[in-house]
Amino acid sequence: MTLVDGAEIAKHDSKKSCWIVLDSNVYDVTNFLSKHPGGAAIILKQAGTDATEEFKKYHPLDYVRDLPEGSVVGAINPNTLAKLRKPKEVNAAPAQSADTDKEIPHVSLCVSCPDFERAARAVLPHKSIVYASTSANTGLSLKTNLDDWGRIYFRPRVMRNVGDVDTRRSIFGHSSPYPFYISPMGTLGAIHPEAEPEMVRGAVRKGAHMVVSTASTKTSQQIMQTWVDEQQKLNSASPTRLFYQFYMPVDRKKAIELMQIVKEAGYKGLWMTVDTPVLGKRTADRVLQAEEALAVGIAEEGTVEWESGGENAFAPAMGGRPVSGQLSPHTTWEDLEWMRKEWSGPIVLKGIQCAEDAKLACGYGCDGILLSNHGGRQLHTAPSALMTLLEIRNYCPEIIGKLEIFLDGGLRDGSDVLKALCLGATAVGVGRPFMYALAAYGSQGVERCIDVLAEELSLGMRLLGVTALDQLKPEMVNATRLLNEMWRPESNTLSVKSRL
Repeated sequence: MTLVDGAEIAKHDSKKSCWIVLDSNVYDVTNFLSKHPGGAAIILKQAGTDATEEFKKYHPLDYVRDLPEGSVVGAINPNTLAKLRKPKEVNAAPAQSADTDKEIPHVSLCVSCPDFERAARAVLPHKSIVYASTSANTGLSLKTNLDDWGRIYFRPRVMRNVGDVDTRRSIFGHSSPYPFYISPMGTLGAIHPEAEPEMVRGAVRKGAHMVVSTASTKTSQQIMQTWVDEQQKLNSASPTRLFYQFYMPVDRKKAIELMQIVKEAGYKGLWMTVDTPVLGKRTADRVLQAEEALAVGIAEEGTVEWESGGENAFAPAMGGRPVSGQLSPHTTWEDLEWMRKEWSGPIVLKGIQCAEDAKLACGYGCDGILLSNHGGRQLHTAPSALMTLLEIRNYCPEIIGKLEIFLDGGLRDGSDVLKALCLGATAVGVGRPFMYALAAYGSQGVERCIDVLAEELSLGMRLLGVTALDQLKPEMVNATRLLNEMWRPESNTLSVKSRL
């Protein structure tokens, strides 16, 4: 391979000619600038430099194989590394930056989920905070997620023997000490240098299940190898199992290849995301990307491809992509037929938001559904998962028990897991609290967050008057406030009728 002098690479530092070094190889990414899902600015900041470490925060290094043909210029002459240009500084306004001078509290002082967010905000750069906290449009979907947990009340029973409680729950036959799991989150390398493997270490030590994102910083094989390595360190096997969040590529061949990789790696289920045919309007992401574009002098180019909602759009603030091959807006229910031929394990549809689709999923033979509005990051004013669960109880209760039902979005207290289980959920996914815990404390924070949720869960069970999860029933909660807003499709009015 041709050796390229560092001084020559440093000259190619503009949108007219943009070269970067990745893992000692030199790439001409000029023609890729306008196609990059994270926008051109994030690449131009690294133009003429060794971008390897920055790239690894967001992508596995093998993503370079997806660059256009002819992108490889050669290999950098190792004796000329000092001649490379230093990365351009693109800083947010000081008022928006993390308070890096503030000491984070000892992890033992995190006694509730919101404590982890406060600690993370003290250590994360502004860009990472935006990625972790952003929501769609004006943020109403995220607000609904958070608020609806508090709109359901318990109906506790007293004078029960609650000396011992059992919090175990199985997901597709894989038992866990908890009825909650770690939700999939992409590009965790921007949150912690050890990224997804560090999250896995914490999960394995505590026995919590975890769903791994296709948009992970590390490859699916690397993440699974961490699970293997951590299991070997323990005196006894951890019940933790890894499941895989699957984004459907446009190219079916690539979809099948990815499914094969996941299968061979040993993931126990495929959780296909169905609420992202295109990317929602992540408002804070767009502001951040506009600021970065201004800083590197490309504001005059106006709207870039990711803003159009096209197939290339995904996680613009972090430049993440779910798979090589883009998101697919063409996926239909019929795709489940060929997917079942390629994947023999459980299939969960992630992103169900109405009773009609829940019933369709059951009819198409899905093993599970995840009620979710993508953390409030997709459709503006989408329903909370709790609202969708109540819809299912009202309009198609017959599917409860025929498939496993999961939900996520906005949970910040272990006792809220009980509310979902009372209404028929199998288990509940928790996302942002674990992301913030990872950011501030690494795997130790993940373990602590599991402990916090588990303690709140067992305490809630005792105060509710139950000792095992199979004792939870709909009559143990009062969901009137949410039921009064239930939509009645046949009459186009709000329904106050309840099966609870």
